[in-house]
Amino acid sequence: MLRGFATLTLYAADLEAAERWYADLLGVEPYYEIPGAYAEFRVGDYRHELGLIDACFAPGGAPGGPGGAIMYWHVDDLRATVDRLLAMGAREHEPITARGEGTGFVTASVVDPFGNVLGVMSNPHYLEVLTGKDRA
Repeated sequence: MLRGFATLTLYAADLEAAERWYADLLGVEPYYEIPGAYAEFRVGDYRHELGLIDACFAPGGAPGGPGGAIMYWHVDDLRATVDRLLAMGAREHEPITARGEGTGFVTASVVDPFGNVLGVMSNPHYLEVLTGKDRA
């Protein structure tokens, strides 16, 4: 039924600033845009889609604060990634936290300058799938 992550969308009251911030973070420009409404990036090993939407299109109006589901992105160096996000103006949402009693799952999350929660993690399952060790 659920085939895999397709698109993650984030809302921003200042879409232009959010687009610049994420282009700087990701090191790429959006590959698709609807000026003043939407910008979409291709991200990561599987070229997943990260979409930025003007907050005026958010269900129920612009969000008042961070919330909703947290999408976690696997990163190679969790500490360096969190440090970079904080240096870029994000604020800590949840500190670096080991999960699963030493199994290698470690998470953290920040709130970007536009009020969206961005999760990052070290995920051994992601690496197994990437290297072909786990083809479910």
